[in-house]
Amino acid sequence: MRSSNPVFSRRGFSRDTGYAGFNAPPQAGGPTANPYAGANPYAQGGNPYAQGAQPTTQAPPQYVPQTRPMTMDDVVTRTGLTLGTVVVGATLGWLFLTENLGFAVGAGLVAMVLGLVQSFKRKPSPALILSYAVLEGVFLGALSGYLNGLPKMNGAPMQAVLGTMAVFVAMLVAYKTRIVRVTARFTRFVLIAALGFVLLSLVNLAFMAFGGGDGLGFRSGGLGILFGVVGVVLGALFLALDFKQVEDGIAYGAPREESWLAAFGLTLTLVWIYMEMLRLISILRGD
Repeated sequence: MRSSNPVFSRRGFSRDTGYAGFNAPPQAGGPTANPYAGANPYAQGGNPYAQGAQPTTQAPPQYVPQTRPMTMDDVVTRTGLTLGTVVVGATLGWLFLTENLGFAVGAGLVAMVLGLVQSFKRKPSPALILSYAVLEGVFLGALSGYLNGLPKMNGAPMQAVLGTMAVFVAMLVAYKTRIVRVTARFTRFVLIAALGFVLLSLVNLAFMAFGGGDGLGFRSGGLGILFGVVGVVLGALFLALDFKQVEDGIAYGAPREESWLAAFGLTLTLVWIYMEMLRLISILRGD
């Protein structure tokens, strides 16, 4: 199953896409059978240097590059590093750019471009991912600092952070206890819902730009609150997809470098949830 996350959708951590070998269907012998086993030239019977076998050729053995598979420790370490970089950028934005939102918006736009570039690269680039993280952090920090200075929004950024952490923990528990199961139908639903959400947001933005006011009303009042709740729920569902991709990547022996991609995808989702949380709190406080 392919994730609707644009990052993971280009990496086949899943069981039924057949991409790169480690997401092939499970082989006989168990749900986590190694899909490489049947094609491994060094498997028992195929390795000319296996015990009891005699070499059949005098040609020197060819070098076969080896990559250590991704582990949960790799994912946790790189996710912590990426999120830590976001926090550093956010601290700088909060301290120095609260009064200069134009520069912060520019940093956010550059971060968006870097995120899109990484999403369509064949391999993860740590430098690109960390550059995205620091620029996205600068934007979030400056915006949060500005909103925190408004009378009705004092303390809202911290509430949004706590809300984001609560959503992450709740979804992780729900996923690990199998309350939430990521299936093909689940993935299709999330993809369609996210597409509709983004399209409605763009239409609302167009109405605001050309018609003035609040557009279709998705940014205030009862409709705005409902739209904000839907945004947070979608972010939580994306987390479930991310967890599934990480789980499959580890189970099927994804290369270690893919842990950077896992960290990038989780960071994108957490940024989404934080922004929706901040917007929802703003509506609830009537600012």
